[in-house]
Amino acid sequence: MIVFIVTILFLFGLQSVGSTASNSLSDCNVVAAKFSNTCNGAAVSNIVATTGTNVSCSSGFTSTTCPGQMYGSTCVFQHKLCVTCSGSSTIRIRVQSNGLPRFCPNVPVTMSELNVDFAVNFNPNVDVNSPVYNPTTVSQLSSIVCNINSQTTVPSASNYVPSSTSGSFNTLAGISVDGVTLLNVNSANNVDPFYPAGSFVPESVDSCLGHPNPSNNGYHYHIASGCALNPPTGKIASCKSAPACNASIAAYTISTFSSYRTLTVIGIAKDGHVIYGPYNSQGVEVTSGFDICNGMFYDSIGNYAYFATRTYPYITGCFGPGNYPSVFPNCTTNKATAYTKSIYALNQTRTTKIAISTDTIQSNSQRMPLDNIMIALLIIVGMFCRN
Repeated sequence: MIVFIVTILFLFGLQSVGSTASNSLSDCNVVAAKFSNTCNGAAVSNIVATTGTNVSCSSGFTSTTCPGQMYGSTCVFQHKLCVTCSGSSTIRIRVQSNGLPRFCPNVPVTMSELNVDFAVNFNPNVDVNSPVYNPTTVSQLSSIVCNINSQTTVPSASNYVPSSTSGSFNTLAGISVDGVTLLNVNSANNVDPFYPAGSFVPESVDSCLGHPNPSNNGYHYHIASGCALNPPTGKIASCKSAPACNASIAAYTISTFSSYRTLTVIGIAKDGHVIYGPYNSQGVEVTSGFDICNGMFYDSIGNYAYFATRTYPYITGCFGPGNYPSVFPNCTTNKATAYTKSIYALNQTRTTKIAISTDTIQSNSQRMPLDNIMIALLIIVGMFCRN
């Protein structure tokens, strides 16, 4: 009977949505290959102890602020990153990074090497009908996304396990493809760092949209940066000194992906879901279809991922899936216009409802002639089409 309903959906030109994500070993390896790895394809015992790729910065650093060694007036540090996949029935992705980028940041303060090392289930199956978060009021929503500690805990389905040698990263949201940490979107004041509500002052970043963390001096992003894909050479400006960045960080972040107008991996979240740039596979900027966490069901297979957007929370504000309320967080002046389900999320919701109705009909089939069952199914499909 379920096969029959899928056939009916196909005949009516509707997309049936699967419930199993693309999380095979080969799927994981494809994503891992998108990272600027410095290892040989196998996990290492300690990423900091490995040999990475040299980054030479002829200006902008001193012996105090350089995260590597000074040679005259030149700071030389190493970018180190190793993202690998393993497993059979459940695929694990391991992320090891020293947090240093492949370019010379513009930082007036000390920048330090980190030791990030964790493993997590790759692209775990999730369901639009079973959100991790389901807020319905401004207060409830804000307590989730306007909370710098909201991503300290990872959903159990992800089986997130930090290495014993790794540092403590409670505010870590994920890792960029260039090894730079992606921290929770919020500032220490639990507001949007770039468009804060209230009287808070926006935070300063460089033109690659990064800055150091005052607690561990680790360079990090709160918002997507094209520098992660195409690292600039030489000294870069501060955002304030770059006219386009200074005028609108929201517009500027999207402009840095002008050469990547397709579905592009830009990182992995701490819950094992992929992070994509601001464009979908059709080359259209993502401005809708995402939930409160900035996550979206983006294909008919049932894959869920986070997308970079020009609106808060920019990359991810919580580990989803979340719901789609009509209220918005109170910590930003750059909120999304709406939380809306993608066509794939809508179809997954509707297919589930129809499947339940079909099972009900099937359980009573001994009392219903086949013609009546088919009529009932057609009525259900008719209701589906009208919606």
